[in-house]
Amino acid sequence: SIMSKKLACGADAIVIDIKVGHGAFMKTLEDAEELAQTMIGIGSKMNRKVIAVITSMSEPLGYAVGNALEVKEAIDTLKGNGPEDLTKLCLELGSHMLVLGKVAKNYDEGVNILKGLIKSGKAFDKFVEFVQAQGGDPKVVNQTDLLPNAKYSYAYKSKETGYINDLNALDIGLASVKLGAGRETKESKIDFGAGIVLKKKIGDQVNKGDTLAMLYSNNDTTFARATEFMDLAYQMSQEKPLEKPLILKTVM
Repeated sequence: SIMSKKLACGADAIVIDIKVGHGAFMKTLEDAEELAQTMIGIGSKMNRKVIAVITSMSEPLGYAVGNALEVKEAIDTLKGNGPEDLTKLCLELGSHMLVLGKVAKNYDEGVNILKGLIKSGKAFDKFVEFVQAQGGDPKVVNQTDLLPNAKYSYAYKSKETGYINDLNALDIGLASVKLGAGRETKESKIDFGAGIVLKKKIGDQVNKGDTLAMLYSNNDTTFARATEFMDLAYQMSQEKPLEKPLILKTVM
C-alpha cells in the first residue's frame, strides 16, 4: 500500500524512510533491508527512481509523542528550532529527494539548500501554504497554543541515578495510547491534546528524582496506567552507553 499510494499520485521519484527497532514494524536490519529491496524493485518495474533510507526507531524520534504535541515540534523544526535527531532525518530524506528531482547535483548540495530554506523561513511559509490549500486555519500554525491542549499534566521522574541506557519506543507509544493519544479500540475517542514530551533520552545522565518526561491528558485517571509502560520504557545503567546511529543504511 505504501508504494501504490505514491505511484497513484504520479510521483516519478520516491524516497522512503524505513524504520527499524523497538517502535517499528521491522525489528531487524535484515528485515528492513529486504523490505527496502522490495520497494526499490516495485519502483524499478514502474520506471520510478526509489531510494530507501533505513533509520533507527529504537527510541522515539524527537521529544514529542502525541497529535498536537508532534505538530508543534514539526513546526519548531521548520523554523530551525527542532530536535537534533528530527532535523537530521528531515535533511537526510529531503536531500535525497532534491537529488532525485534534479534540484541538487549531490547530497551535500541538497543539505545546504534545505538548511537555507529553513533559515530564510521559506520552509515554514510553504507549510502555511499547505495548511491553507487543505482548508486549514493558518493562524494555528503561527499560534500553536491554539492547538488542542491537555487539562492535566504529570511529571514522570527517575527512580534512580545513572544514565539512560534504553528508551523503548514501543512502550512509549503504548503509554501515549493509555493517555488517550491513540485508540485502544476502534470505538476509542482520540484526545488530540494528550501525549508525552520526553525530557531525557538515551545517553543522558540523570539523578534520582529528575523529570524524565511530562505526560499530558484530559483524563487524570490515565496517568497510573501510562506510567506502567513508562517504567518499562526507561532502562538505566551506571555507565554511559555508546551513541547509537540514527541513519543505519541507504539503499538505492
